[in-house]
Formats: sequence, C-alpha cells, structure tokens
Amino acid sequence: MADDRLRDRGTIKWTSMMLPEHVKMLKEVWKEDERVERGMLAEDQAAEIDFKLHRAWNDHLTVEIKYHNGFDYNQKKVKIKSVDRINKRLNVVDQSTKHTYTIRLRDVTEVFIV
Repeated sequence: MADDRLRDRGTIKWTSMMLPEHVKMLKEVWKEDERVERGMLAEDQAAEIDFKLHRAWNDHLTVEIKYHNGFDYNQKKVKIKSVDRINKRLNVVDQSTKHTYTIRLRDVTEVFIV
C-alpha cells in the first residue's frame, strides 16, 4: 500500500507540469505492466474444450467460458450462436446482457457446461 502511495505521489506532483497526452501514455504503460500472458493448452485440454463446445452447440446448452481478452482472463455465461471454423471464432450470446460477442477459439482456456 505504501509503495502505491509513493508512486502516486510522484505522479500527482508532476501531473500539473505534464500534458494530458503524457498522462494518458503513462496510464497505458502502467496498464501494460499488469498484463497477464495467455498460456498454452495441452493437446488433451484442447480436445476436451472442443468436445464441450461441440456438445453445447448441438444441444443448445449454456456454457461458462473462460478466455483471454488480450490483457487478462474473462469468464462469461454464454450460449453458442455459431462456430466459424474457417476463421476459428465463436459467436456467442451473453446470457446476462443478451449482447453478441465473438471469441477466438485459441483464446478459450476453459469451458464448463452449466
């Protein structure tokens, strides 16, 4: 906690002398420091995910998908609308907001049938 206050104190001290573009760039740099790298799946994990996605799509089941969004992992309860095997993407509908999303298959790390 004290380390955060010291870092923020320096930012607060110099912010008045910096342009808004500089402040924005600093925030982006700090955000990149918190980035979580996407891990590699084992072959059996990938086969299990493929089986669960195929079953959920055929039987119109709701699934909880954990996927990497570029910076961190997200987890959503969705219904699979379609599978684009050419571009390797899932088109899904979020069950809570009813929004349609596209998720790359290589970003999917876990699938749970609800």
